[in-house]
Amino acid sequence: MNQERIKQLKQEVCEANLALPRAGLVKLTWGNVSVKDEAAGVIVIKPSGVAYDAMTPDKMVVTNLEGNLFTGQLKPSSDLATHVVLYQNFPEVSAIVHTHSKWAVSFAQAGRDIPAYGTTHADAFYGAVPCTRMLSKAEIERGYEQETGRVIIEAFNKRQIDPNAVPGVVVRGHGPFSWGKNSKQAVENSIILDEVAEMALATELLSGGEIQPIPSFLLDKHYWRKHGKTAYYGQ
Repeated sequence: MNQERIKQLKQEVCEANLALPRAGLVKLTWGNVSVKDEAAGVIVIKPSGVAYDAMTPDKMVVTNLEGNLFTGQLKPSSDLATHVVLYQNFPEVSAIVHTHSKWAVSFAQAGRDIPAYGTTHADAFYGAVPCTRMLSKAEIERGYEQETGRVIIEAFNKRQIDPNAVPGVVVRGHGPFSWGKNSKQAVENSIILDEVAEMALATELLSGGEIQPIPSFLLDKHYWRKHGKTAYYGQ
């Protein structure tokens, strides 16, 4: 194992986790970030239940790509199995964020997709952010965290959603997961996800609920000007 690379990954994952409370997405210990490095053959994730003000790079937990823990470490986040399932099924994803941020959780608890009501949403998510179905009692008893990952995959497959174009989800009754090609992008997507959830709720309240998502031509314009081969936003 490349110890220098592991050290770099621990630093990166620690910094990404610390970004969550700074962004107002996490209270107490309600969140985690992981990073997958295929070349190194590892996943690095936040330890379970460690307070953010006590978090340091050396406390980050290293597993193999199947989520099996190397010896002599703290326990990994209890959501590790969910991250592993997502990495195994979304091969272009290299970082995952899970929080219990207020506005995204509101949609998860209501069992609602987050609609694309405006261009702020369209800049990051190519269409509605989906809400999964509720896990069954049998699924929860069989393996809650792993089945959480599987119900996310099910939602994307059933609705034919590209996880690279819609890098986030809300799990029914639970909360949001977001992802990206690196930890910075995954954290940014988690911030945007909660912002657009708050905007969507305010939009529905102000409109009395009688509102449609933005038209596809406006969604296309805003998404593709920032993503893909024809993107021209930024330097």
